[in-house]
Amino acid sequence: LMEEKEVKLDKQDHKSLVLWATDCAEHVLPYFEEQYPNDPRPRKAVEAGRAWVRDEITMSEARTAAFAAHAAAREAAHAAARSAARAAGHAAATAHVADHAVHAAAYALTSTDTTEVRACERDWQYQHLPKHLQHVVFPSHDKH
Repeated sequence: LMEEKEVKLDKQDHKSLVLWATDCAEHVLPYFEEQYPNDPRPRKAVEAGRAWVRDEITMSEARTAAFAAHAAAREAAHAAARSAARAAGHAAATAHVADHAVHAAAYALTSTDTTEVRACERDWQYQHLPKHLQHVVFPSHDKH
């Protein structure tokens, strides 16, 4: 059995992962915003991730937005909303460490309420990920 090598990403792949993570988070953001319409922190974290990709903010600014989204998650009593806020936090944190993309996607999945919805969401995530990065994020995904 070959030992799994840590994948080194170039800048463009890192940015692609951040964009994908923000897409995953945004896809489930309504679960948060329907419950807490006056709390902009998770949405701001998603926007911060994208702003980092466009070189408009620093990595530490993206991290600050990520921390704020996680704070929103801790304050949220509603489970799906909490997961959606965590997805947003991890999406912004992907700017700092690419591995957070996986957590953003995982929390996006846990914000869904049924197995069918979850399977659809995971499929959506997989389809939206650049092909050459699919093995990075979904190493065990069925080879189609």
